[in-house]
Amino acid sequence: MKLGINLINFGPAANPEVLAGWAEMAEAVGYHSLLTSDHVAITPDVSERYPAPFYEPISTLGWLAGITERIEIGTTVTIVPYRHPLQTARAFANIDQLSGGRLIFGVGIGWAAREFDALDVPFTRRGALTDEYLDVILRHWTSDEVSHDGTYRFEGVDTAPRPVRRPHPPIWVGGGSDAALRRTIRLGAAWHPIRQRPGRFRDQAVPRLRAMAEAEGQPMPELCPRIQFDIRDQPLPEEDRLLGEGTFDQLRADLALLEDVGCSHVILDSFNAAWQDPSSTLDYEQTWDRYRIVADTIFNLEAGTVR
Repeated sequence: MKLGINLINFGPAANPEVLAGWAEMAEAVGYHSLLTSDHVAITPDVSERYPAPFYEPISTLGWLAGITERIEIGTTVTIVPYRHPLQTARAFANIDQLSGGRLIFGVGIGWAAREFDALDVPFTRRGALTDEYLDVILRHWTSDEVSHDGTYRFEGVDTAPRPVRRPHPPIWVGGGSDAALRRTIRLGAAWHPIRQRPGRFRDQAVPRLRAMAEAEGQPMPELCPRIQFDIRDQPLPEEDRLLGEGTFDQLRADLALLEDVGCSHVILDSFNAAWQDPSSTLDYEQTWDRYRIVADTIFNLEAGTVR
């Protein structure tokens, strides 16, 4: 099991120096991945949770490709309907090329209705657009040229340079609805849920995905959840907490549970938009120290196992 970090690319601490510090810390300690989130128009519904300045992921990942050497980089998640699929396919293929094949392409349909309005994208069609655009992106990454007749029409578009990874970079699909699970099974390599409770994830969510995959005659996707990295001095009640919330011992137990369930990659997220004050992102050095503790005392990053 690999362990990664959600890069905080927004809020009062977001600037090139701090973003570079996140990358330096993650790679020096030995984390396997550094993923970042996606917003384009910081409308009031977005800024309430993720305030400006907000560093959008495509340009940020292109920069990260040049200042890192080993760590995988990617998105948790790219909002697929926001951009023309040709733009998305080419930009992320370039990032995979520039990084030497280190891209993880996390995808989702989005939630911020006012941001969709600002970008002139129909909010109610975001699921259908995501499926359509992912089909175009996959064909762009696996063919010498691509044509399409749908929301956008084009013919004979040259796709070079294609991604380094073959057949294409791994696609992690976010969301917990049946539509998201079907999207994972049809188009993704992995399911990338967030905000899961320990027992529910093990006893309900994973069996549900497995049953849907079997019903469609498809292999079980990999499990690559993003969990909280919210360390407390006192333990939280088991029935109330999310994966990754509580003491270091509770985090250790959660990582062991995820390892037992068969997760191949887990992302730790130190920011909880549901309750956390964005000014807390200014405590990034303390947060980095906690990530180092996890690497040193809880998780064997080389072996990918819980200590």
